[in-house]
Amino acid sequence: MKTMETLAEELHLDSHLSLEDIPDLNLYMDQVIQLFERKFADTKRNEDEKVLTKTMINNYAKGKLFFPVENKRYSKEHLILISMIYQMKGALSINDVKTVLARLNEKITNDEGFDIQELYTCYLQMVSSNTEKFKADLQDHHHEASEAIRKLEDKDEEYLEQLMLIAMFTNMSNYYRRAAEKLVDELGADQETK
Repeated sequence: MKTMETLAEELHLDSHLSLEDIPDLNLYMDQVIQLFERKFADTKRNEDEKVLTKTMINNYAKGKLFFPVENKRYSKEHLILISMIYQMKGALSINDVKTVLARLNEKITNDEGFDIQELYTCYLQMVSSNTEKFKADLQDHHHEASEAIRKLEDKDEEYLEQLMLIAMFTNMSNYYRRAAEKLVDELGADQETK
């Protein structure tokens, strides 16, 4: 089994769309797709997987996950929202993502003093911090799984350790997803009362 350092490297945890990656001029859909493919290519599970497609973007637009596009061109604000959608859709339903981003879309279009780039910078700083915490957690989980499996004194130790790690990782993932869903439900209830 590979080391946790190798696993973390292979996950390409530093793959994200930075503000510097987003041009100041508005992009056509094909350019948006190329930008995302280039930035997130290493995070794909296999070569056939697509990071972003025209259908996905059209569905996001039809579903009102981001404010309307002008002249078939996507602004920096659109790209930030698409990046956030890309990150959230791995754990949340599209309806949940819509609920989360509804008020943000309003703020972008109606609140002239609101700076989404500042919010996104804060988000990216937290992502960086989370990356370091995640790497440390990988080590902790690996140590814990190794200790538990060693006590079983089974010949198939490597497989059992991998099984235990997979079970622990999915368990933690479920905890975080469920916590996010609870917050989405709260947000949805708040939006319904307004």
